Amino acid sequence: MQLRAYQSDAVDAVWSFIREHDDGNPAVVLPTGSGKTHVIAELCREAVESWNGRVLVVAHVKELVEQAADKLRAVAPGLPVGVFSAGLGRRDLGYSVTIAGIQSIYQRAHDLGPIDLVIVDEAHLIPPDGEGMYRRLLTDIAQVTPHRRVVGLTATPYRMKTGDICGPAPDNILTEVCFEAGVRELIVADYLCPLKSRAGAAIADTSELHVRGGEFVQGEVEQLMGETGLVEAACTDIVRQTEQRSAVLIFAAGVAHGEQIARTLLEQHGVECGFVTGETPTDERDELIGRFKAGRLKYLANVNVLTTGFDAPNVDCVAMLRPTLSPGLYYQMVGRGFRLHPGKTDCLVLDFGGNVVRHGPVDDIRLAASDRAPGEAPAKECPGCHALIATGYAVCPECGHEFPPREAATHGAVASDDEVLSGGDGPTKRTERVIETAYYVHYKHGEPAARPTMRVEYRVGFSRWHREWVCIEHDGYARRKAEHWWRARSVEPFPGSVEEAVELARAGALAATESVTVEKKPGDQWERVVACDLGDKPPRLDDPDAAPEYAAVASNTYGIPDDEIPF
Repeated sequence: MQLRAYQSDAVDAVWSFIREHDDGNPAVVLPTGSGKTHVIAELCREAVESWNGRVLVVAHVKELVEQAADKLRAVAPGLPVGVFSAGLGRRDLGYSVTIAGIQSIYQRAHDLGPIDLVIVDEAHLIPPDGEGMYRRLLTDIAQVTPHRRVVGLTATPYRMKTGDICGPAPDNILTEVCFEAGVRELIVADYLCPLKSRAGAAIADTSELHVRGGEFVQGEVEQLMGETGLVEAACTDIVRQTEQRSAVLIFAAGVAHGEQIARTLLEQHGVECGFVTGETPTDERDELIGRFKAGRLKYLANVNVLTTGFDAPNVDCVAMLRPTLSPGLYYQMVGRGFRLHPGKTDCLVLDFGGNVVRHGPVDDIRLAASDRAPGEAPAKECPGCHALIATGYAVCPECGHEFPPREAATHGAVASDDEVLSGGDGPTKRTERVIETAYYVHYKHGEPAARPTMRVEYRVGFSRWHREWVCIEHDGYARRKAEHWWRARSVEPFPGSVEEAVELARAGALAATESVTVEKKPGDQWERVVACDLGDKPPRLDDPDAAPEYAAVASNTYGIPDDEIPF
């Protein structure tokens, strides 16, 4: 199995983090459908074959356990792999790699023996505090193997109420995102399927719903969405908009609501709609999902079961008939359409719950600050064709509708670049505030003779980072650009190696980066950091009183173009 470039980079980033940090545990952020299981399999293979380690892979549903086992057999057929899952009828112990369901293994840590590496799939499910199955398992493993390390993989590195899943130890198990691949970049690179958004013809008004525990009250949601007129209008719209679609996955607000959807589609439109819940008998559920994946059942509705771990690449329409305040649930629902499939050109997202407007696009989900209400919606609906588009559009790119000029903001507010969403035809350059900056020694995957570089990561959101590479040990153009970069930030002498540069950076030798400007030109796959707003240079580390005065570098002294560094 040949890994994609970003999958290999993710593996490299994990090992780099573990080499460079004596403690702490990294997280890898990869979108739904991008192949997290391949990364897990490669981490297992390298851990066992390269340093004779023992690995435990933990997932929360049997489908993910089964997927991980299958991928690992493909990557390393000779690797001793055991499966411990009651749902799969397996309780294997004593293997170099054990793939387990959390419900089955969390009380059996001491039976596993020494475990060097624990890999948690869907790591956003690790609770922020308290005991819980994951925390009990990891605590018990640490008693047997104190040096054990944890790697988390997820598409959504945040929780609805507590924010980022990574944070300082010991309160957090995962301490830092070491690698992230974005949805938009992978769509551009043809690794994920493009999405088209449409607001439903009958969007429910959620303004009167109460909130409990950070989510709409379940009973109120089902009552609202189950209103007969809304269900009938939604079903009519779904049938009309999916005439040319082949696999439509519907998310209902509750069991009675899902049954109502399936009944309305059959009685009023003559189309069969399967329906599965957590209580659906296994044989019936498998039969419906099998027909759906094979293309013999066009419509399949569900309640809270066909999200994480459900892999149906043929899904070319997702219909959300349930509103949610959870950005993670919203992402998981839409993410069912990310996967590529023969003959599938895009996936249509029909939103009857206002989720796209509420959370923004899945490649740039906005999380509301915990101490204030969400701000202006980062997307808007075109009244002409009901397309959900970026707020920055003056003319709808779908139908040509012209929006009226925007009124000037009051109270001295100014327009923000944050309103320009990814994927539009507007500006490709934007500036974002930097929350934190991290520095790493970076080794190019598959080229052991290549010179290392310093990877600089600017965190600009809960799950968003921008990166640049500084070629400290290179020659010529790359070296001159690195020298310019260093002098703009530090009064320390230019370091002689990447390791020295990272050590100095982590010790506080560089000016803080307050914001970054990123640019994406037509044809580019990735955004590039093209400018940084820097704070004051810190004094010399060895003698602050004797620090010389250096003028800030405001422009490129060497006249070096802002092209990609050739390494």
